[in-house]
Amino acid sequence: MTDQTVSKEAATVMSDPLLNWVQEDLEQRFGFRGGRFTSCNKLFTFLAALLLAAGFYLGVVYCLKPFQQTAFVANMFLTHGLIPYPIVILFFWAIAILTVKWRKLAYQRRALNLAAVPQEPGFVLDRRTAPEVLKRLHALVDDPRNFVLLNRIERALSNLRNIGNISEAANILRTQAQYDEEQAASSYKMVSGFVWATPVLGFIGTVLGLSVAIGGFGAALEASGDLNAIKDSLRATTAGLSTAFETTFVALVATLIIQLYMTHLQHEESKFLDECSDYCHANLVSKLRLTD
Repeated sequence: MTDQTVSKEAATVMSDPLLNWVQEDLEQRFGFRGGRFTSCNKLFTFLAALLLAAGFYLGVVYCLKPFQQTAFVANMFLTHGLIPYPIVILFFWAIAILTVKWRKLAYQRRALNLAAVPQEPGFVLDRRTAPEVLKRLHALVDDPRNFVLLNRIERALSNLRNIGNISEAANILRTQAQYDEEQAASSYKMVSGFVWATPVLGFIGTVLGLSVAIGGFGAALEASGDLNAIKDSLRATTAGLSTAFETTFVALVATLIIQLYMTHLQHEESKFLDECSDYCHANLVSKLRLTD
C-alpha cells in the first residue's frame, strides 16, 4: 500500500472521534478530573460512597427497623456504637471505586474494536507509513494517550517515525505492556487497604464489645445479693457480647464482598491487557517491515 492510499483512508475517518474520553468518561461527566486509564478519582468515589452510605442507612432506618422480622439486621448497624459506621463507609467506598473501574474498563475495551492500523493484507508499516497511521489514530479518538491500547500504539509508531528501527518499536510495545500491568495493579492498592482495614475495625468492635461484656459480668458478681442488679448487669453482658460478635460479622461479610468483586475485576482487567497485547501483535508487529 502506498502513502497516498493510507492518506486517503485517514481522510475518510469521521471528523468527530469515535471515542471521546473527555466527554464520555464517567468522572469527567460529573466535573471531576478523570483518573488515567482505569484508575479512579479518589474524591469522586469518596463522595459517591457517602451518598451510598446515607442511602443505605435511610433504608435501614425506614425499611428494616420498623419490622420485627428485620429489626435485628437494623440493630447490627444502629445499636453497636460507632464502629459499624466507618465499616459501611469503607465498604461503599470500595464498591464505588470498583464500579467506576468497571465502567472505565468497559470503555477502554471499545478501543479494541477500532481499526487503528489499515487491515489490508498488503499494508506495510514502516518509517514512511507511520506518520499517516498516527494521523489515522488521532482521527479515531480525541487523544490516544487516554486509552491503554492506543497509547501503546502511538508510542511505538512515534518511535518508528522518528528512528525507523522496527525492533525498537516492538520493544516499546513490550515495555509499555509491562507499565500498563504495573499501573493496573497499583490502581487496586486503595481497595486492598480497605480489605485489610475493614476486618480490623470489626476486631476493634469485638474488643470493645468484650470489654463491655466483661465489665457487666463483673458487676453481676458484685451485685450477687440484688436480683434486679444482677439482671441489669447480665443485660450489659449480653449487649457487649452482641456488639462483639455482630460487629465482626458485619465487617467480615463486607470484606468478603469487596474481595470477591475485586478479584473478578482484576481478572477482567488482566484479560483486557492480554487482549491489548494480542491486538498489537496481530495488527502492528505483524505488519512491521524493514524497508529502504
